[in-house]
Amino acid sequence: MPPTPPWAWSIFLGLLFALLGLDLFLHRGHRETTRRAAILWSAAWIALGLSFALFVGWIEGSEAGTEYVAAYLIEKSLSLDNLFVFLIVFKSLRIPKENQRKALSWGVFGALGFRAAFIFLGAGALQRWDWVAYVFGALLLFAAWRAFLGIPKEEQENAFVGFLSRHLPVSKASQADTFFVREGRLRATPLLIAVLALELTDILFAVDSVPAALSVSRSEFVVYSSNAFAILGLRSLYLVMAHTIAEMRYLHYGLAAVLAFAGFKLIAEDWVHVSPPVSVGILAVMIGVAVWASLRARRREAEDQGPA
Repeated sequence: MPPTPPWAWSIFLGLLFALLGLDLFLHRGHRETTRRAAILWSAAWIALGLSFALFVGWIEGSEAGTEYVAAYLIEKSLSLDNLFVFLIVFKSLRIPKENQRKALSWGVFGALGFRAAFIFLGAGALQRWDWVAYVFGALLLFAAWRAFLGIPKEEQENAFVGFLSRHLPVSKASQADTFFVREGRLRATPLLIAVLALELTDILFAVDSVPAALSVSRSEFVVYSSNAFAILGLRSLYLVMAHTIAEMRYLHYGLAAVLAFAGFKLIAEDWVHVSPPVSVGILAVMIGVAVWASLRARRREAEDQGPA
């Protein structure tokens, strides 16, 4: 595949920064976002992210456009796990709702930077050394096994929070909306600890999600743009699903299937070719079935309990 022309990168980056600026402008200050507004914003971000596939298809061909959709579905589905992590971090540090938006914004900025580094390094390694595909595949299969077992992330995330709290002078001003306060000496606030914890956990998530996206496309433009658009809507999606996501009991099976599928594609790509349209269908079914089964189980529980 020929390299993506610089002007396409310029259009994408210009659009990305414009959307980041728009999101910050519309959600500035301490105005609380209603659930209805968060749902509308989430739908808009998803529609915009999927629509960008048309631009990718125009630039690099229809197959690349389909690869973009597959990579976007992978990143979006795996990002559902991020939402539960956000909830754990904010709860453990007692970050008020009005300050959570600020932490999430900084988390998005950091994620965009970290993902760029991971993607360009990973794609370069795959192009130079064939054996890297087997390493990435093994990592994904291991991550799939952990997800299948439903190993909770509370201990890992609380360990990050505890480590940062022990090694930084931290204020107890959990309501503070700044990163530092002066209490005799300069101290970090819980808000800063939350942002640092989100960045550290996103690095760990990138170890799974970036190789998974690279399993469907080796184009840096396809993989990074799909990651960026999936990340952009995380803040609104968190407001919609943060408390619901913990109740989706079968979601981890769907995420495990996605990771296992990506690992299989990387390891077996020399012998088994799965076309981008088929990949999109398989991914959509995996996540759709897991979400449907979780919602159905919740509805049955509610019916069994009956009216209070």
